[in-house]
Amino acid sequence: MTPTIFLVILCLGVGSCVSALDPSFDAEWEEWKILYEKSYSLEEEALRRTVWEKNMKMIKLHNGENGLGKNGYTMKMNAFGDMTDEDFEKMVVAFPMQTHKRGKNIWKRALSGLPKFVDWRKEGYVTRVRHQGSCGSCWAFAATGAIEGQMYKKTGKLIPLSVQNLVDCSKPQGNNGCESGQIYRAFRYVLHNGGVEAEATYPYKRKEGPCRYNPQNVAAKIREYVTLPQDEDILMDAVATKGPIAAGMHVSCASHINFCYFPGIYHEPNCSSISLNHGILVVGYGFEGNETDGNNYWLIKNSWGKSWGMKGYMKLAKDRNNHCGIASYAHYPLV
Repeated sequence: MTPTIFLVILCLGVGSCVSALDPSFDAEWEEWKILYEKSYSLEEEALRRTVWEKNMKMIKLHNGENGLGKNGYTMKMNAFGDMTDEDFEKMVVAFPMQTHKRGKNIWKRALSGLPKFVDWRKEGYVTRVRHQGSCGSCWAFAATGAIEGQMYKKTGKLIPLSVQNLVDCSKPQGNNGCESGQIYRAFRYVLHNGGVEAEATYPYKRKEGPCRYNPQNVAAKIREYVTLPQDEDILMDAVATKGPIAAGMHVSCASHINFCYFPGIYHEPNCSSISLNHGILVVGYGFEGNETDGNNYWLIKNSWGKSWGMKGYMKLAKDRNNHCGIASYAHYPLV
C-alpha cells in the first residue's frame, strides 16, 4: 500500500472550487515546501495549498484537545500533507490483504516467561527505514524485512534484501508489482525461486520493471514460511521468540494514520480488524507507564520513510481486540 493523507474536500480539481487561502499559514506553507522540496505550477499550488491547509487545521484541532491529541497519539504534518483522498483511492483502495494461505500453521504457545519489552532493532535484526514511494510495494518491504531478521539470526549478518526483486519477479506467484501483492506469495516466490537478491545488486526503483533476477547474486534463501493463527497472544509469542514478523493492518483516510501519526500509542475506533490493506513489519512490543495501565503497544516498522511517524515507526495499540487487524495476517519465514 502506498502512503497518503486524510482530507475531506468535495471539489478538489475544479479551479472554481478552491477555497480562500488563510494568510496566517503563509509562513508555515513556505517552510513546508522548502523542507520537502515541493514545487508546483501556479494552478496546482492553489489546489495543493487548499489541501494542505485543511490537513494542517485538522492536525492542530486534534493535538489541541489534550496533550496527546485524541486517543493518546499526536499528529504532525509531513511530506504527504498535500495529498488527497482521491490520491489515496487511486493508489490504495483496490489492495485487499487476503486471509491466511498455506504455510505451516502449527504453534505451541509459550506465553509464560516472555519478556515484557521486545525491540529487535536493538539486537541488530532490523535494516534502515526506507520509502516505497508511489509504488504499492508494502507487501515486499514486509516480506524482505522478515527474511532479513531471520537471516541475521542465523548468520549474524544484516543484509538489506531487494524489494525490487520481489516487485519485478513474483507475478507467477500471483503478485502484481506496484499494484498489489501478498506477503505469503512473496515468501512462496523466494522459496521456489531459490532465493532473493540483496538491495546492493538489485536496487529499489519505486516502480515496476522487467525481472532482472540473477541466481548468482542470491543473498538469502528460505525453506518454508509459517502462518500464525489470528491471535494477539500468539503474535506476541512469535515476536518474542522468533524475531520480526511480517503482518498486515488496516489504514484508511478516516483513520488518520496515513499521513499524520506522531508519537503516542495509536488507537482509532474507525480502524478495521477485517479490511486489511497494508503490509508492515512487527519488530517488538511493550507498554507505557505502569504495566497495569493497559497502555500496551506493538512496535511497527513502516515503509513510508523517516519523515512519517516516529522516524518511520509507530506504536499501535496492543491487546485491544486485534486493533487494525494486526494479528489477522501474520507470517514469518524459516531459513
